Amino acid sequence: MSLLHAAYPLLSMRHLELSRGPTPVRRLDTEPGFTDLPQTWVKDESTYGERGWGGNKVRKLEWILPEAARRGTRTLFTVGGIGTHWGLAAALYGAEQGLRVVLGLVDQPVDDHVREQVARLYASGAIIHRFADQRRLRLAAPLLIGRYRAWYLPAGGSNPIGTIGYVEAALELADQVVRGEVPEPGTVVVPLGSGGTTAGLVLGLRMAGLGSRVLGVVVNDTFPLDGPVIAGLANKTLALLKTRGAPISMAGIKPEELDLRTDWLGRTYGDPTPESLAEVAAASQIGMQIEPVYTGKSLAAIRAVGHTLPGPILWLNTHGPR
Repeated sequence: MSLLHAAYPLLSMRHLELSRGPTPVRRLDTEPGFTDLPQTWVKDESTYGERGWGGNKVRKLEWILPEAARRGTRTLFTVGGIGTHWGLAAALYGAEQGLRVVLGLVDQPVDDHVREQVARLYASGAIIHRFADQRRLRLAAPLLIGRYRAWYLPAGGSNPIGTIGYVEAALELADQVVRGEVPEPGTVVVPLGSGGTTAGLVLGLRMAGLGSRVLGVVVNDTFPLDGPVIAGLANKTLALLKTRGAPISMAGIKPEELDLRTDWLGRTYGDPTPESLAEVAAASQIGMQIEPVYTGKSLAAIRAVGHTLPGPILWLNTHGPR
Protein backbone atom coordinates (compact mmCIF):
# COMPACT_ATOMS: atom_id res chain seq x y z
CA MET A 1 0.00 0.00 0.00
CA SER A 2 1.26 3.49 -0.80
CA LEU A 3 2.01 5.82 2.10
CA LEU A 4 -0.60 8.22 0.73
CA HIS A 5 -3.28 5.53 0.85
CA ALA A 6 -2.20 4.58 4.37
CA ALA A 7 -2.53 8.21 5.46
CA TYR A 8 -5.74 8.86 3.50
CA PRO A 9 -7.72 5.62 3.15
CA LEU A 10 -10.49 7.34 1.16
CA LEU A 11 -8.07 8.54 -1.53
CA SER A 12 -9.50 7.37 -4.86
CA MET A 13 -6.24 7.34 -6.81
CA ARG A 14 -4.86 4.08 -8.14
CA HIS A 15 -1.24 3.23 -7.42
CA LEU A 16 0.82 0.70 -9.38
CA GLU A 17 3.85 -0.53 -7.46
CA LEU A 18 6.80 -0.58 -9.85
CA SER A 19 9.50 -0.91 -7.19
CA ARG A 20 10.01 -1.25 -3.46
CA GLY A 21 10.95 1.58 -1.16
CA PRO A 22 12.30 3.16 0.78
CA THR A 23 15.27 4.15 -1.31
CA PRO A 24 18.47 4.16 0.79
CA VAL A 25 19.96 7.18 2.54
CA ARG A 26 23.60 7.60 3.55
CA ARG A 27 26.20 10.23 4.42
CA LEU A 28 27.98 11.61 1.37
CA ASP A 29 30.41 14.11 2.92
CA THR A 30 32.36 11.30 4.61
CA GLU A 31 33.23 9.66 1.29
CA PRO A 32 36.39 10.34 -0.79
CA GLY A 33 35.99 13.31 -3.10
CA PHE A 34 33.20 14.84 -1.05
CA THR A 35 34.79 15.57 2.32
CA ASP A 36 34.84 19.31 1.57
CA LEU A 37 31.02 19.38 1.56
CA PRO A 38 29.02 20.41 4.61
CA GLN A 39 27.04 17.60 6.25
CA THR A 40 25.34 16.13 3.19
CA TRP A 41 23.21 13.03 2.86
CA VAL A 42 22.07 11.35 -0.34
CA LYS A 43 18.73 9.65 -0.93
CA ASP A 44 19.52 7.34 -3.80
CA GLU A 45 16.51 7.33 -6.12
CA SER A 46 18.58 5.55 -8.77
CA THR A 47 17.69 2.29 -6.99
CA TYR A 48 13.96 2.76 -7.62
CA GLY A 49 12.58 0.71 -10.51
CA GLU A 50 12.50 -2.93 -11.53
CA ARG A 51 12.74 -2.93 -15.33
CA GLY A 52 16.38 -2.09 -15.86
CA TRP A 53 15.63 1.63 -15.69
CA GLY A 54 14.99 3.49 -12.47
CA GLY A 55 15.20 6.95 -10.97
CA ASN A 56 12.65 9.62 -10.24
CA LYS A 57 10.57 9.02 -13.37
CA VAL A 58 9.41 5.63 -12.11
CA ARG A 59 7.69 7.15 -9.08
CA LYS A 60 5.66 9.38 -11.40
CA LEU A 61 4.66 6.44 -13.59
CA GLU A 62 3.32 4.58 -10.55
CA TRP A 63 0.43 7.07 -10.58
CA ILE A 64 0.26 7.94 -14.29
CA LEU A 65 -0.04 4.38 -15.63
CA PRO A 66 -3.03 3.36 -13.47
CA GLU A 67 -4.66 6.69 -14.30
CA ALA A 68 -4.29 5.80 -17.98
CA ALA A 69 -6.10 2.54 -17.27
CA ARG A 70 -8.84 4.39 -15.39
CA ARG A 71 -9.30 6.71 -18.38
CA GLY A 72 -9.34 3.81 -20.82
CA THR A 73 -6.51 5.24 -22.89
CA ARG A 74 -4.27 2.90 -24.86
CA THR A 75 -1.67 5.39 -26.12
CA LEU A 76 0.56 7.88 -24.33
CA PHE A 77 2.18 10.80 -26.11
CA THR A 78 4.98 12.61 -24.33
CA VAL A 79 7.91 14.85 -25.15
CA GLY A 80 11.52 15.57 -24.23
CA GLY A 81 15.02 15.99 -25.59
CA ILE A 82 16.70 13.22 -27.55
CA GLY A 83 18.47 12.22 -24.34
CA THR A 84 15.24 12.01 -22.33
CA HIS A 85 15.26 9.67 -19.35
CA TRP A 86 11.55 10.29 -18.83
CA GLY A 87 10.69 9.20 -22.38
CA LEU A 88 12.61 5.96 -21.98
CA ALA A 89 11.01 5.15 -18.64
CA ALA A 90 7.56 5.88 -20.08
CA ALA A 91 8.29 3.63 -23.08
CA LEU A 92 9.59 0.70 -21.00
CA TYR A 93 7.03 0.73 -18.21
CA GLY A 94 4.18 1.74 -20.52
CA ALA A 95 4.84 -1.23 -22.80
CA GLU A 96 4.82 -3.49 -19.76
CA GLN A 97 1.23 -2.34 -19.14
CA GLY A 98 0.21 -2.90 -22.76
CA LEU A 99 0.32 0.78 -23.74
CA ARG A 100 1.62 2.26 -26.97
CA VAL A 101 4.05 5.12 -26.30
CA VAL A 102 4.69 7.89 -28.81
CA LEU A 103 7.62 10.26 -28.23
CA GLY A 104 8.19 13.74 -29.63
CA LEU A 105 11.92 14.38 -29.25
CA VAL A 106 13.79 17.65 -29.70
CA ASP A 107 17.47 17.90 -30.62
CA GLN A 108 19.88 18.83 -27.82
CA PRO A 109 23.68 18.98 -27.43
CA VAL A 110 25.10 15.52 -28.08
CA ASP A 111 27.72 13.68 -26.03
CA ASP A 112 28.39 9.99 -25.39
CA HIS A 113 25.61 9.78 -22.80
CA VAL A 114 23.05 11.24 -25.21
CA ARG A 115 24.19 8.89 -27.99
CA GLU A 116 23.71 5.93 -25.69
CA GLN A 117 20.31 7.22 -24.66
CA VAL A 118 19.16 7.66 -28.26
CA ALA A 119 20.08 4.03 -28.91
CA ARG A 120 18.07 2.94 -25.86
CA LEU A 121 15.07 4.98 -27.01
CA TYR A 122 15.04 3.42 -30.48
CA ALA A 123 15.36 -0.05 -28.91
CA SER A 124 12.46 0.57 -26.51
CA GLY A 125 9.66 -0.02 -29.00
CA ALA A 126 8.32 3.52 -28.75
CA ILE A 127 7.14 5.37 -31.86
CA ILE A 128 9.56 8.27 -32.25
CA HIS A 129 9.13 11.60 -34.02
CA ARG A 130 12.13 13.94 -33.99
CA PHE A 131 12.15 17.73 -34.27
CA ALA A 132 14.88 20.31 -34.68
CA ASP A 133 13.46 22.66 -32.05
CA GLN A 134 10.66 23.25 -29.55
CA ARG A 135 8.66 25.44 -31.92
CA ARG A 136 8.29 22.65 -34.47
CA LEU A 137 7.36 20.18 -31.77
CA ARG A 138 4.68 22.53 -30.41
CA LEU A 139 3.17 22.86 -33.88
CA ALA A 140 3.18 19.11 -34.49
CA ALA A 141 2.01 17.97 -31.04
CA PRO A 142 -1.77 18.53 -31.52
CA LEU A 143 -1.64 16.66 -34.83
CA LEU A 144 0.21 13.72 -33.26
CA ILE A 145 -2.16 13.60 -30.30
CA GLY A 146 -5.12 13.44 -32.70
CA ARG A 147 -3.47 10.97 -35.03
CA TYR A 148 -2.68 8.48 -32.27
CA ARG A 149 -5.69 9.32 -30.05
CA ALA A 150 -3.23 9.71 -27.24
CA TRP A 151 -3.25 11.05 -23.70
CA TYR A 152 -0.70 13.86 -23.64
CA LEU A 153 1.85 13.85 -20.82
CA PRO A 154 4.15 16.88 -20.45
CA ALA A 155 7.92 16.58 -20.32
CA GLY A 156 9.11 14.67 -17.29
CA GLY A 157 5.60 13.46 -16.48
CA SER A 158 5.20 16.72 -14.58
CA ASN A 159 1.43 17.03 -14.42
CA PRO A 160 -0.49 16.87 -11.12
CA ILE A 161 -0.86 13.09 -11.37
CA GLY A 162 2.84 12.43 -11.93
CA THR A 163 3.75 14.94 -9.24
CA ILE A 164 2.01 12.74 -6.68
CA GLY A 165 4.98 10.38 -7.02
CA TYR A 166 7.18 12.86 -5.18
CA VAL A 167 4.56 13.66 -2.60
CA GLU A 168 4.84 9.94 -1.83
CA ALA A 169 8.67 10.14 -1.82
CA ALA A 170 8.55 13.05 0.65
CA LEU A 171 6.34 11.01 2.99
CA GLU A 172 8.86 8.17 2.65
CA LEU A 173 11.67 10.54 3.62
CA ALA A 174 9.67 11.73 6.63
CA ASP A 175 9.34 8.11 7.77
CA GLN A 176 13.11 7.67 7.45
CA VAL A 177 13.61 10.77 9.61
CA VAL A 178 11.25 9.36 12.25
CA ARG A 179 13.11 6.03 12.22
CA GLY A 180 16.42 7.84 12.76
CA GLU A 181 17.94 6.76 9.43
CA VAL A 182 18.63 10.37 8.43
CA PRO A 183 18.39 13.68 10.30
CA GLU A 184 15.64 16.08 9.31
CA PRO A 185 17.14 18.04 6.41
CA GLY A 186 17.45 21.79 6.57
CA THR A 187 17.67 21.82 2.77
CA VAL A 188 16.66 19.23 0.17
CA VAL A 189 18.55 19.73 -3.11
CA VAL A 190 17.18 18.33 -6.36
CA PRO A 191 17.76 18.94 -10.09
CA LEU A 192 14.85 20.83 -11.63
CA GLY A 193 14.18 19.83 -15.22
CA SER A 194 10.40 19.83 -15.61
CA GLY A 195 9.11 20.65 -12.13
CA GLY A 196 7.22 17.59 -10.93
CA THR A 197 9.86 16.24 -8.58
CA THR A 198 10.45 19.63 -6.96
CA ALA A 199 6.74 20.47 -6.70
CA GLY A 200 5.90 17.06 -5.21
CA LEU A 201 8.72 17.30 -2.69
CA VAL A 202 7.78 20.72 -1.37
CA LEU A 203 4.12 19.71 -1.08
CA GLY A 204 4.87 16.33 0.51
CA LEU A 205 7.35 17.77 3.01
CA ARG A 206 4.72 20.25 4.20
CA MET A 207 2.09 17.51 4.42
CA ALA A 208 4.53 15.46 6.52
CA GLY A 209 5.18 18.37 8.86
CA LEU A 210 8.87 18.76 7.97
CA GLY A 211 10.39 22.23 7.82
CA SER A 212 12.95 21.38 5.14
CA ARG A 213 13.43 23.96 2.41
CA VAL A 214 13.75 22.75 -1.19
CA LEU A 215 16.50 24.04 -3.49
CA GLY A 216 15.65 23.30 -7.10
CA VAL A 217 18.75 23.51 -9.31
CA VAL A 218 17.29 24.54 -12.68
CA VAL A 219 18.79 22.59 -15.58
CA ASN A 220 16.24 23.40 -18.30
CA ASP A 221 15.77 26.71 -20.09
CA THR A 222 13.27 25.55 -22.74
CA PHE A 223 10.18 26.58 -20.74
CA PRO A 224 9.45 28.62 -17.59
CA LEU A 225 10.51 27.03 -14.31
CA ASP A 226 10.12 29.79 -11.73
CA GLY A 227 8.53 30.01 -8.29
CA PRO A 228 4.95 30.70 -9.46
CA VAL A 229 5.11 27.83 -11.99
CA ILE A 230 6.38 25.24 -9.48
CA ALA A 231 4.11 26.45 -6.67
CA GLY A 232 1.22 26.36 -9.14
CA LEU A 233 1.96 22.73 -10.01
CA ALA A 234 2.21 21.84 -6.31
CA ASN A 235 -1.15 23.49 -5.65
CA LYS A 236 -2.84 21.75 -8.58
CA THR A 237 -1.56 18.48 -7.14
CA LEU A 238 -2.90 19.39 -3.71
CA ALA A 239 -6.28 20.24 -5.25
CA LEU A 240 -6.31 16.90 -7.11
CA LEU A 241 -5.61 14.94 -3.93
CA LYS A 242 -8.43 16.78 -2.15
CA THR A 243 -10.82 16.20 -5.06
CA ARG A 244 -9.99 12.49 -5.03
CA GLY A 245 -10.83 12.10 -1.36
CA ALA A 246 -7.80 13.11 0.75
CA PRO A 247 -8.99 15.42 3.57
CA ILE A 248 -5.86 17.59 3.62
CA SER A 249 -6.34 20.77 5.63
CA MET A 250 -3.10 22.59 4.80
CA ALA A 251 -3.00 25.82 2.82
CA GLY A 252 -1.40 26.02 -0.60
CA ILE A 253 2.29 26.41 -1.38
CA LYS A 254 3.57 29.94 -1.90
CA PRO A 255 6.30 30.75 -4.47
CA GLU A 256 8.54 32.18 -1.77
CA GLU A 257 8.69 28.76 -0.10
CA LEU A 258 10.87 27.61 -3.00
CA ASP A 259 14.50 28.36 -3.72
CA LEU A 260 15.08 27.96 -7.46
CA ARG A 261 18.45 28.82 -9.00
CA THR A 262 19.77 28.83 -12.55
CA ASP A 263 23.44 29.42 -11.71
CA TRP A 264 24.56 25.92 -12.77
CA LEU A 265 22.51 25.59 -15.99
CA GLY A 266 25.40 26.29 -18.36
CA ARG A 267 24.77 27.51 -21.90
CA THR A 268 21.49 25.67 -22.45
CA TYR A 269 19.51 22.55 -21.58
CA GLY A 270 21.45 19.36 -22.13
CA ASP A 271 24.82 21.06 -22.16
CA PRO A 272 27.31 19.69 -19.59
CA THR A 273 29.44 22.15 -17.65
CA PRO A 274 33.01 21.67 -16.40
CA GLU A 275 31.62 21.60 -12.85
CA SER A 276 29.02 18.95 -13.62
CA LEU A 277 31.57 16.79 -15.44
CA ALA A 278 33.87 17.04 -12.41
CA GLU A 279 31.03 15.79 -10.18
CA VAL A 280 30.37 12.85 -12.50
CA ALA A 281 34.05 11.91 -12.23
CA ALA A 282 34.06 12.29 -8.44
CA ALA A 283 30.94 10.17 -8.09
CA SER A 284 32.38 7.41 -10.26
CA GLN A 285 35.29 7.07 -7.83
CA ILE A 286 32.88 5.92 -5.10
CA GLY A 287 30.79 3.73 -7.41
CA MET A 288 27.93 6.20 -7.77
CA GLN A 289 26.61 6.69 -11.28
CA ILE A 290 25.31 10.15 -12.17
CA GLU A 291 25.24 12.22 -15.38
CA PRO A 292 26.30 15.79 -16.24
CA VAL A 293 22.98 17.37 -17.24
CA TYR A 294 20.79 16.89 -14.15
CA THR A 295 22.45 15.21 -11.18
CA GLY A 296 25.95 16.52 -11.87
CA LYS A 297 24.72 20.11 -11.92
CA SER A 298 22.72 19.74 -8.70
CA LEU A 299 25.71 18.21 -6.94
CA ALA A 300 27.90 21.05 -8.25
CA ALA A 301 25.45 23.47 -6.63
CA ILE A 302 25.98 21.84 -3.24
CA ARG A 303 29.74 22.05 -3.64
CA ALA A 304 29.48 25.74 -4.60
CA VAL A 305 26.99 27.06 -2.02
CA GLY A 306 26.31 24.19 0.38
CA HIS A 307 28.03 25.94 3.27
CA THR A 308 25.54 28.80 2.96
CA LEU A 309 22.44 26.56 3.07
CA PRO A 310 20.50 25.50 6.16
CA GLY A 311 21.82 22.06 7.07
CA PRO A 312 22.02 19.22 7.09
CA ILE A 313 21.61 18.89 3.33
CA LEU A 314 19.82 16.01 1.64
CA TRP A 315 20.58 15.54 -2.07
CA LEU A 316 18.41 13.37 -4.32
CA ASN A 317 20.30 11.27 -6.84
CA THR A 318 17.52 11.02 -9.44
CA HIS A 319 19.57 9.27 -12.14
CA GLY A 320 18.02 6.20 -13.70
CA PRO A 321 20.11 3.64 -15.63
CA ARG A 322 21.48 0.47 -14.10
